[in-house]
Amino acid sequence: MPMLGPISLVDCAVFVVCLLPQLFIQAGIYDVLLVVVKVLPFLLFQLPYQLIYERYRLPETEQSPFCQNATLFQDIVIRCVRYAFAFIPASIGRVFFSKAVAHPFFRWRLLRHGYLYSPVKYTEVKRHGFTGLWVATEPEKEPDVIIFYCHGGGFSMGSSYFYLEFLIAWLTCLKDRGYKNPACFALEYTLVPDATWPTQFEQTRDAYKFLCSSFGEGSAKKIVVSGDSAGATLVLSLLLQPGALGADSRFEKDERPALAVLLSPWTHMVSELNRNTPSDYLNRDSLHLYASQYAGKLCRTDGIVSPGLSVGRWKNASPTDGLRVIYGAEEVFAPGISEMVKGMEKDGAFVTKHAEPAGIHAWPVVNLFLGGSRDERLKGLVRMTDYVAKSPSLRQDK
Repeated sequence: MPMLGPISLVDCAVFVVCLLPQLFIQAGIYDVLLVVVKVLPFLLFQLPYQLIYERYRLPETEQSPFCQNATLFQDIVIRCVRYAFAFIPASIGRVFFSKAVAHPFFRWRLLRHGYLYSPVKYTEVKRHGFTGLWVATEPEKEPDVIIFYCHGGGFSMGSSYFYLEFLIAWLTCLKDRGYKNPACFALEYTLVPDATWPTQFEQTRDAYKFLCSSFGEGSAKKIVVSGDSAGATLVLSLLLQPGALGADSRFEKDERPALAVLLSPWTHMVSELNRNTPSDYLNRDSLHLYASQYAGKLCRTDGIVSPGLSVGRWKNASPTDGLRVIYGAEEVFAPGISEMVKGMEKDGAFVTKHAEPAGIHAWPVVNLFLGGSRDERLKGLVRMTDYVAKSPSLRQDK
C-alpha cells in the first residue's frame, strides 16, 4: 500500500466536521459549551502570543528544542494538544480519539488519496474478555510476523482506530523489508473510568494468549509486542505477568514473544521522574491524575502496575530477542524511561534505547501525521522496522 500523504489543512477541517457532532453526542451540550468558553481565550489570545513571542521574538538559542525544529503548523498543533492535555477533561478528550471520529476520518484520508477501501484489510475481533482490530495484508493467509499493539492515551483516551493509519504504515514498511504477510492485532481495551486496573491488564493478557494459540505451536516466536505511552505500560505489565503463568510471575519459555518495541512507555505512574518540559505536550499533573484513576494507590507502589518500580524481574520477563525502547529526549517520561532501562540492564535483560534529539512523546506516531517530508514522517517507523528485521527470531534470511 502506498503511504498516505501528510495531514493537510483540508484534513484538519474534515476532522472537525467528524468531531463536532460526536462531541455533543458523547459528551453532552452543557459540558462541550463549558469547554468552548474555556478554550476561546487560549485560541484567541494565548496561542497567538506564545507563537509570536517564542518563534519570532526569542533568539533561537532560547527557544525550546521542539520549537527550534518544528514548522509553524507542527508548532500550532502541539501547543493546542499541550493545552488540551493540561486543561480539558478526559471525558471530552476521549471523543477526539474515539472510533466514531477516527474511523470516518481515516476513510476520508483514504478517499483523498484515491482509495475507496483500504488496500490493507482490517476487521474487528470480539472474543470473551477482549476486543480489537486484526489488520493484515493477506488476512486469509498465515502471517510471518505479528505485531501485538496496545494504544496510548493515559488509559482514559484512545482507540485502535485512531492508530489504524500508523499501524498500516508500519505493516507497509515491514512488507517493503521482505515480510510476505505482516499482520497486526490492535487491542481495544476498556478505558477509565468505565473500568480500572486490573481489567486492562487482563484484556491485554487474554488477547496475547489468543494470538499465541491462533496459529499453532510456536506462534509466540513471531510476535512483536508493542505499544506507546500507556499502551507500552500494559505491554510491560504483560511481560512481568503477576502470577498469571505460575508462582514466580514469569513467562513460560514457549510463550515469550520474540521482541518488544516500546514507544515512550509510561514507566513510573506517579513519580518526580515525570517532569514537564517546554517541548513536550504531556502534563505531569494530568498524568498523575489519570494514574490514580487507573490504579489508585497501586500506581505508586506496585512494580507490575508501574513497571519502572520492578527490580530483579527483567531478565526472566524479557522477550526472546530483548526489548527496544524509543522515546523523545525532550518528553516528560524521559528521566523515568532512562531509569527503567538502567534497571533492565542491571537485571541482565537485553535492551537497547534510542532517545530522539529534540523529540517529544511518542514522536514516531506524531511524525507520521505531522511530518513534512516523507523521510521525516517515516523516521520512527523505519527504526521500528529495523528492530524487527534485525531480530534473530524474525529475520527473513534465517
